[in-house]
Amino acid sequence: MGWFNRLQQGINTETKDKKEIKEGLWYKCPQCKKIITTEDHQENLCVCPDCGYHDSIPTKEYFKLLFDDEKYEELFGNLHSSDPLNFTDRKKYSERIEQAEKTTNLSDAITSATGAIEGKNSVVCCMNFEFVGGSMGSVVGEKIARSVDYCIQHGYPLIIMSRSGGARMMEGAFSLMQMAKTSAKLTQLSNAKLPYISVMLNPTTGGVSASFAMLGDINMAEPGALIGFAGPRVIREFTGKDLPEGFQSSEFLLEHGFLDYIVQRKDLKNTLSRLIKMMM
Repeated sequence: MGWFNRLQQGINTETKDKKEIKEGLWYKCPQCKKIITTEDHQENLCVCPDCGYHDSIPTKEYFKLLFDDEKYEELFGNLHSSDPLNFTDRKKYSERIEQAEKTTNLSDAITSATGAIEGKNSVVCCMNFEFVGGSMGSVVGEKIARSVDYCIQHGYPLIIMSRSGGARMMEGAFSLMQMAKTSAKLTQLSNAKLPYISVMLNPTTGGVSASFAMLGDINMAEPGALIGFAGPRVIREFTGKDLPEGFQSSEFLLEHGFLDYIVQRKDLKNTLSRLIKMMM
């Protein structure tokens, strides 16, 4: 309250000649607190050069990183969520979806695209956490299902990059059905002898982690990603016990056999290319 007392006493400590720093010029790592320029942060693929913290990047940046010459074709971009239950909480679900579409310029919580990864044609589905928390609704399940069909039709491998808070409960059972639907479609992909590689980003939780995210022929994750069904705070409140350090981090899951790889973002394209060539 020091500023308030000074103001009441008529003491002005404002510096008239103080130089203003443009918003967004600097980036402060939330893990090690190191400050670097935003330009350097972006050039390093939004990974902290000191501690290796992997900051979130949008789906388009992953597509630019993975696809050769940054060229790809979006698939099924015309699908949009409906409101089958006429759901309303603090606002109507239909209004929430409309606002999310305008804010993010995305059609839903997942984007599917096809292109070449080091010369090998592939389909990549990347979830959009900024769209209603990356929640899995009917459109997410349908895009994955159609992506599987597209892969089978063309003989392409499938890569799904998951980051989600779980099922979209505003769609009720329609959302939960997507767990079974996507699992069944991945079985069809397996029967067609085509590889499915799952890449888990931060965070991957709820119904997504309990379905397609953990069903890859190869399961991998970025460093430090939170992966699990219920979040650590929920588990702590339910059990009343302190959790192991790093519980539900990608490193913890790798140590306990739930993951095959942890991959640095800079190595992601090369690793996926190598795995695809090995599996096809």
